[in-house]
Amino acid sequence: MDAITQRTTSGRGRLYDSILETIGNTPVIRVNNLAPDGVRLYVKAEFFNPAASVKDRLALNIIETAERTGALKPGQTIVEATSGNTGIGLAMVCAQKGYPLVVTMADSFSVERRRLMRMFGAKVVLTPRSEKGTGMYMKAVELAETHGWFLARQFETEANADIHEATTAREIIGDFAGDRLDHVVMGYGTGGTVAGIARVLRKERPETRIVLSEPANAQLIASGIVQKRGPDGSPAESHSAFEPHPIQGWTPDFIPNVLQEVIDTGGFDDLVPVTGAEGMAWARKLARQEGILTGVSGGASFAVAMGIAERAQPGTVILAMLPDTGERYLTTPLFEDIPEDMDDEEKALSESTPGYRLG
Repeated sequence: MDAITQRTTSGRGRLYDSILETIGNTPVIRVNNLAPDGVRLYVKAEFFNPAASVKDRLALNIIETAERTGALKPGQTIVEATSGNTGIGLAMVCAQKGYPLVVTMADSFSVERRRLMRMFGAKVVLTPRSEKGTGMYMKAVELAETHGWFLARQFETEANADIHEATTAREIIGDFAGDRLDHVVMGYGTGGTVAGIARVLRKERPETRIVLSEPANAQLIASGIVQKRGPDGSPAESHSAFEPHPIQGWTPDFIPNVLQEVIDTGGFDDLVPVTGAEGMAWARKLARQEGILTGVSGGASFAVAMGIAERAQPGTVILAMLPDTGERYLTTPLFEDIPEDMDDEEKALSESTPGYRLG
C-alpha cells in the first residue's frame, strides 16, 4: 500500500448538527523526537477542540447545565471573567446558541484573545492589570448584579469539573485501555481539568501518578496558605503567594474553589514548579522538532513531563496535557524572537535566483 492510499480516509461516519457537537475526543499524540530513549511520551492535544482550547468543554457544559436547571433564561446575557480561553469558548457557544456575552479580562492578556472573542460577537471589558485576576472577577460580579446577567462562575461551578470527569478523563481511560499510564501531567487555571481527571483515575487507574504544576514564582498551593473565600466559594482577596507570571491561563491570583476539591481530597501526587522561560522553550521545541503548536501553558506542562521522562525507567509512559494552541500567543514573548520580515538567510535564499524578489 503506497503512502497516499495509507492516508485515504472515509470521513467521520456522521454529520454534525452544530459546531458544538465537535467538542471533545481530542487526540493523544506520541512525541517521537524529543522523548528520551525507552520512554513513551504523549500529549493530549486540546487545541483540536473547535475553538482551539480545553476550555471549550467547560464553556458548553456551564451553559447547557444552566439551561437545564433554568438558571439561564432564553436570550439572557452571560458574563464571565477570563484570561481568554474560557471567554473564547463561551463566545463560540453563545454565538451558536444565540446568547449575548460580555467578558471581563485584565488588559495584560494577549490582544489576539480579545479580538477572537469580539470576532465571535462578544463584548470585552478590560480591567487594569494592577488589579490582577480578582479585579476582572469582581468586575464580572458587579456587571451581573447590576444588569441581571447570568454569571458563568467557571471558578466555582460544579459544571466545570463534571465535564472533565465525563469526557476528558473517559477519553484518557479509553485511549490507554490495556496499556501502561504512569504519569499524567498538567497545570491548573480553574482546576477543573485536574479535578475531573482525578475523580476517574483515582478509581480506575490508581497506579497512575497525577502530577500538578504551577508557576515557580506563583506557587499558591505549595505555599500552604489557605485561600480566603466568600460564602459562595468566590475569592475574598488576592492570594499572598501570587506574583505575575507569563504562563497565561495558569494560576490566577487566587486558588479557585474548583481546585480546592483537588487539594482537600489529595487529587494529585506530585506538585512541580516550572518557570515561564521553560514553558516557552519547550513550546518552541515542540513546534520545531515535533510539529506540535501549543502555547506557554502547554509548553510548561511538557517541560515538567520531560523532567520526569529524563529520570524515568525504561518503559515508562507519560501523558502531558496541552491546553491550547500557540496561535493564542502571537503578541506575547513566546513569539518575540520570530521575525515578521526576512532574516539574512531568507534574503540570501531570495537573492539566489533572479526572479520574484522584493525590491
